[in-house]
Amino acid sequence: MNTPTPSAPAGAPPSPLIIFDTLNGYQRSAALRAGIELDVFSAIGRGERTAGAIGNSCGAAERGVRILCDYLVVIGLLTKPGETYALTPDSAVFLDKRSPAYMGGAVRFLHGDTISAAFAKLTDAVRNGGTAVAADGTVAPDHPVWVDFARGMAPLMAMPAELLAALVDPTPSKPLKVLDISASHGLYGLAFARRNPAARVVGNDWPSVLKVAQETAERFGVADRFTTLPGSAFEVDFGRDYDIVLLPNFLHHFDAAGCEKLLRKVHAALKPGGRVVVLEFIPEPDRVSPPPSAMFALTMLATTPSGDAYTYAEYEAMLRNAGFARSELHPLPPTMQRVVIGYK
Repeated sequence: MNTPTPSAPAGAPPSPLIIFDTLNGYQRSAALRAGIELDVFSAIGRGERTAGAIGNSCGAAERGVRILCDYLVVIGLLTKPGETYALTPDSAVFLDKRSPAYMGGAVRFLHGDTISAAFAKLTDAVRNGGTAVAADGTVAPDHPVWVDFARGMAPLMAMPAELLAALVDPTPSKPLKVLDISASHGLYGLAFARRNPAARVVGNDWPSVLKVAQETAERFGVADRFTTLPGSAFEVDFGRDYDIVLLPNFLHHFDAAGCEKLLRKVHAALKPGGRVVVLEFIPEPDRVSPPPSAMFALTMLATTPSGDAYTYAEYEAMLRNAGFARSELHPLPPTMQRVVIGYK
C-alpha cells in the first residue's frame, strides 16, 4: 500500500510538491520493480556493496546500477555508507531472496497486466462507479490473476495468518472443523491445522488456485487434514457443522447485498455457536483513516464492479441481516488489517 505524501504544515504557503511527487509516483514503483527483477537487494545482502560488484552479479551496467541504487537510497530502500550500498532492515527482511519473508514475487500480481489495466482506466471507473476493464473485473470466474496472487503474496500473508489463528483459537485443545473460503495460498486455514493437531480444514477456491493451497498443506505436513472444495463460494455446497468459517480478504470484492447473500450461506453452514471470521481492510467511519485501509477502496473501485472497503458498522449490519447474533471487532497488530468475528 502506498504511503501518502505528508501535507504541508498549517500556515505554509501553497506548494506544488505533493502534486509533483504524486504525478511521479510511478517512478518509485518502477525503480523498486527494477531492483527486484535485477535481484539487486539479494546481491547487496550477499556482500556485493559497490555499483560495480552489484552490476557484475546482476548482469547490469555499473552506471545503471549506481543511478538505480542512489534512487533506492533516496526513497528509503537502501542506505549509502560512503560509496557502498547496504540494505535497510525492511529491505533485508522483504527484498532479499534468502529471507523466508521475501515478497518480491508480489510484483507479478501487483504490477501484472490485470491490475495495471484497471488503474489505467481509473477515470472511467470513477465515471462508472465500478471497474472499466470488464463487466466483472478481477472477480471473473477462475480469473488467472488469483494464481499469481496465491504464489506472489503468500510471504506477506504468513504472519497475519498465524496471528489470526492465535486470536481465534488461542488455546488449541479440541477438534475444529474449519472452512477457508477463497483459500488462495491456504495459509489462513492451514494456520489452524498447524496449531491444532485436531483441526481439519476445507479450502474453497477455484481449482487452479487450490493447487497452490494443496502444495502449502504438503509443505506444512498437514495434507492429511486438508481437503479441497473447488468452485464459486456463491454456488458450491459448503456442507454443515463447521466450527469456524474464514473469509480472509474476500468480502471487499462485492456490494453489501452480495456480502449478505454469502454470509447467509455461511451462517447455514456453521454449527450452533460457530463463528465466521472476516479479515479485511476496515476504515474508520470517516473513510479517510487509517490511510492504508481508506486507500484500499480505490483498488476496489478500479478492479471490481461494486467492491469497497467497508466500515465495521457496515460489516456489523451485514452480519446481523444474515442472521448472526452478535459481532465484534479486533485489531491484528502489527498488521494494517482488522478482524470481525460473527457468532451464530
